[in-house]
Amino acid sequence: MSHMKYIDLRENGGAEMMCLREGTIPPCGAGDLLIRVLASGVNRPDILQRQGFYAPPQGASPVMGLEAAGEIVQVGSAVDGWSEGDHVCGLCNGGAYAEYVAVPATQCLPIPAGLTMIQAASLPETFFTVWGNVFMRGHLKTGESLLIHGGTSGIGVTAIQLAKAFGATVYVTARGSDKCRACEEIGADKAIDSTSQDFVEEIMNVTKGIGVNMILDMVGGDYIKQNISCAAFDGKIISIAFLAGAKVEVNFMPVMIKRLTLTGSTLRPQNAQAKAAIASDILENVWPMFQSGSIKPVIHKCFALSEVADAHRMMESNQHIGKIVLSVA
Repeated sequence: MSHMKYIDLRENGGAEMMCLREGTIPPCGAGDLLIRVLASGVNRPDILQRQGFYAPPQGASPVMGLEAAGEIVQVGSAVDGWSEGDHVCGLCNGGAYAEYVAVPATQCLPIPAGLTMIQAASLPETFFTVWGNVFMRGHLKTGESLLIHGGTSGIGVTAIQLAKAFGATVYVTARGSDKCRACEEIGADKAIDSTSQDFVEEIMNVTKGIGVNMILDMVGGDYIKQNISCAAFDGKIISIAFLAGAKVEVNFMPVMIKRLTLTGSTLRPQNAQAKAAIASDILENVWPMFQSGSIKPVIHKCFALSEVADAHRMMESNQHIGKIVLSVA
């Protein structure tokens, strides 16, 4: 078999621009695993790519999709430790909205025992992002406090669980009482309704004026200034997206006075070595927690691959709690 179905983008624009087509199965490079995809995750960067605001890195597949779970059908000549037939989930450089995808073996992980393919497909993008930023870049420690913006997003529900599992106090912002309740059920110590509450005021009240040690921000815009206001001395503000805009006028005097660290990253453009390091760290420190029950996937809804437009529309509506996944089988 040399052909597969995949999601093509006729041109940049709305969800209706995506369509199911037939194309050639990608080649398996020397360092790759060729995976028969059974499920793939939907992520905010997919929306941006579809809209024309997030081009794939040089050499990456132009097909959307950054995470997949499935069965290995071919092992690259330079790869050890994997065999055909193994079940795997992986952080893809692109191409996961398809029946087959080639993924660098160093970006792949075994599926935790007891998880379905749908659940496994929801893990790589969010866990790589959260672990790489909050723990490897931010060095969140037991006893520290973390504020997460967008608590019901895929990133948010992952960050809540991981931070709590490692002994942090977790605050989140979310839109509406239902979403706030969901965040607290997942494990957040306090959820702040961003539609009716001032999160700076709430954070300063609950921390008795100290502020939080770390902030994970995917909103940007005016939140950037507000983050500085509610960060504790020696606090860290980590930006991973700018849904409300990347440009804002900021008074840096409080940054100096509080000795704040402002940092951030995007995952997809990072080199193979950086992604491999995150994968290795996750396998050692995080994957055992699935077996113990400390953390679990949070799936909002699963769509068929042919329903990808509906999956994108759901993500754009911001009504979901947890991950949106495509069933490819």
